[in-house]
Amino acid sequence: MLTLQEISDRMEIQDLMVRYSHAVDTGDWDALDTVFTADALIDYSAMGGSKGGLAETKEFLASVMPGFGAYQHLIANSSITVDGDTATGRTMCHNPMVFKGEDDETPGPTMFCGLWYLDTFTRVDGEWRISARSEEKSYMYIAPTA
Repeated sequence: MLTLQEISDRMEIQDLMVRYSHAVDTGDWDALDTVFTADALIDYSAMGGSKGGLAETKEFLASVMPGFGAYQHLIANSSITVDGDTATGRTMCHNPMVFKGEDDETPGPTMFCGLWYLDTFTRVDGEWRISARSEEKSYMYIAPTA
């Protein structure tokens, strides 16, 4: 049976992952400062992205995300293991991304990305943060426009 602390930790970590998704989906790169530790290692290379620290990751996202007209990070099926002030997690992500078309009004092809986030979490000053994140690729499919 889970203790109240374990339940609270898991809920706080799940909220953290939702905050990550919202920050990326709204382009609020500074909000990532409240999601990751200052020294986090973030590895998006399995899906063709960057690998580096928080500053490099924010720069990467700010440079590539404007090329998409729409996108969503849909996360589910988190498996979280808490051990005191550290935790690990594996979370499924379905991420449809619509490329911009010829003009900003016309959508281009849609890329469907399926992956798992592999995370290490650290409690910092009483709040959970992601201290390491990598991605495990499941699928990537680009559906042509109609």
